[in-house]
Amino acid sequence: MLESKNPDAFTSLGGNPVLLDVRTPAEFDAGHIPGAISFPLFTNDERAEIGTLYKKKGKEPAILLGLEKVGPRLREMTEQGLQIYKNQGILPVYCWRGGMRSGSVANFFSFLGLNVISLRGGYKAYRNFTLDLFSRPYKMTVIGGFTGSGKTHILKAISKKGEQIIDLEEIANHKGSAFGGIGLGSQPSQEQFENNLGLALKDINPDQRLWLEDESRLIGKKVIPEKFWNQMRKASLISIEVPVSERVKNLLSDYAEFNPEEAKKSVLNLEKRLGLERTKMCIEALDSGNYELVASETLKYYDGLYAKGQLSRTDAPVYSVAPEGKDFNEKAEWIIRYATQNQAG
Repeated sequence: MLESKNPDAFTSLGGNPVLLDVRTPAEFDAGHIPGAISFPLFTNDERAEIGTLYKKKGKEPAILLGLEKVGPRLREMTEQGLQIYKNQGILPVYCWRGGMRSGSVANFFSFLGLNVISLRGGYKAYRNFTLDLFSRPYKMTVIGGFTGSGKTHILKAISKKGEQIIDLEEIANHKGSAFGGIGLGSQPSQEQFENNLGLALKDINPDQRLWLEDESRLIGKKVIPEKFWNQMRKASLISIEVPVSERVKNLLSDYAEFNPEEAKKSVLNLEKRLGLERTKMCIEALDSGNYELVASETLKYYDGLYAKGQLSRTDAPVYSVAPEGKDFNEKAEWIIRYATQNQAG
């Protein structure tokens, strides 16, 4: 059986099935639907060659060349597709526009008696669907505070209380500061970051409060989509006040297993902002294992940066609070009560 679904339905299939992306590996690497695997009908070079032939000599020669390229791999692709189908009972397939590539694969597996689902309009339609999610209105409440205040931990604790959250740093695979990439590996592409954010937003109830952490527009090298960012900047901000000593402890805990050499690179990247003297002090402190000093000195820079950012927040109410509680869970409960009582969000 063969059927097609729009992007919303295609990405809401029960059981979170593996999706087959039949575009080229390069197209897949640039950005794909979360949950998809690369199942290319053509290699990058083959796709370029077939496209050139299509422009010069038309559709029929291009199709014949495509069959010639795919033929040797057809058995391997069939076996892989059958194994995936055996595990999940459906075979979702998409290409760029929902045209010939996905159509060929979908029809082939459908001919074999499999339940195949294609994405109507292809990845292009999915991208338009995703970009639209960023402009939808959300009832945002943003948690702010100086670096080391434990905002991310509190956000996750709020989620455990049944509240809706979006963890932008987790989606970007970066903690936001110059040290935020330590130990996390590479970030997704910008397009993939947007796709992953869109997937998180897709199931958000717009009638209920949505919690986020206060961020600059850039998280590492990933840019928060403009329309979504504008909503964040206009949302109520609960700015939590935490003593410097506690913030230093939080930072040391968060980066307990960091690589000192990676930390040195991060400090050197901040040299123009920290100044030569403070940079030298931090490098020497890293060499001697005095990580508390490094945290204290870099906080001075980040505190000034964050305070400057807050001054530009003119269109939103700001609530400065010192949440009560011994741990992040208790602070999360306190902040939820405070937000509800003060209608923050």
